[in-house]
Amino acid sequence: MGFWAGALRRFLRHKGGVIGLAILSLIILLVLLAPLLAPYDPIKPNYAVRLQGPSLGHLLGTDELGRDLLSRMLWGGRLSLSVGVIAVLVGMIFGTALGLLSGFYKGADSAISRAMDILLSVPGLLLEIAIVATLGAGLQNVMIAVGIFSIPSYVRVVRASVLSAREAEYVEAARAVGVRDIGIMVRHLLPNVLGPLIVVTTFGLAGSILSASALSFLGLGVQPPNPEWGAILNQGRSFMLTAPWMVALPGAVITTVILCLNLVGDGLRDALDPRLK
Repeated sequence: MGFWAGALRRFLRHKGGVIGLAILSLIILLVLLAPLLAPYDPIKPNYAVRLQGPSLGHLLGTDELGRDLLSRMLWGGRLSLSVGVIAVLVGMIFGTALGLLSGFYKGADSAISRAMDILLSVPGLLLEIAIVATLGAGLQNVMIAVGIFSIPSYVRVVRASVLSAREAEYVEAARAVGVRDIGIMVRHLLPNVLGPLIVVTTFGLAGSILSASALSFLGLGVQPPNPEWGAILNQGRSFMLTAPWMVALPGAVITTVILCLNLVGDGLRDALDPRLK
C-alpha cells in the first residue's frame, strides 16, 4: 500500500478529523450555494423589519438596517473563506520558496532565517494592523497582511525538511548526473515536504480566517455594506443587549469553522506522521 493510501486510511480512523471535515464541508457547501439559498438581498436595507428576532420570515433575524442575517452570513462566508484561502496561498508560495532556498543554500540560510525571526518577533495582529494601515483598509490588503504573517511558519517547516534531505543519496545522485539546483529542489526535495505542508496549511487556514475576521472586526478589512463574518460581528457589537443574535451567530460560525479546521489539522498530522507508515 502506498504512503498516501495509508495516510487516507489513518485519517478516516481519526473521528475528530472526520467530524471536523464533514461539518466544514457542509458550511462550505452552504456558502457556495449562497445565490440559491439566500432568501434576501444581503445589502439592501428594509427598515420596516429592523432588529427583528428570528422568525419564519427571517430565520436568523435582521440587523439594525433590516437586512436578513441569514443572507448576510451566507454571502459573508464567501468573503471570509476566500480571504483565508488566498492569504494561505500567498504565505505557502512565498514561504515554500524561501524555505527551499534557506535549507538548500547555506549562504542564504542566515539572511532568510534572521528575516523570519524579525517577522516572528512582532505580535501577529499588530503586524497585520501595521501592514493594512500602511497599505490602506480593504479586502486585498487584508489578504496581503495575513499572507505575509503566515510566511515564517512555512519557511521553518520546509527549511527543516530540506536540511534533513539535502545530503541524501538521491540528491547526490541527481547532482552527479547534472541536474540543476532548481530541478533538485522542485523534483526531489519539494515532494518530501508535501505532508508537513498540508498540515501547516490546514492550521494556517484557520489562523488566516480568524485574523481576517479580526481585521474586519476592527474596521480594516471588508468595508460596509459588504457582508463578512468579522464585519457582521463588529456591527452587532452595539446591539448585544437588544439584538444578541447579531453577535451570537457570526461568533458561533467563526468558532465552528476554526474548531473544524483544527480538528482536520490534528487528523492530518496523525495520518501523515512518518512514524505511522
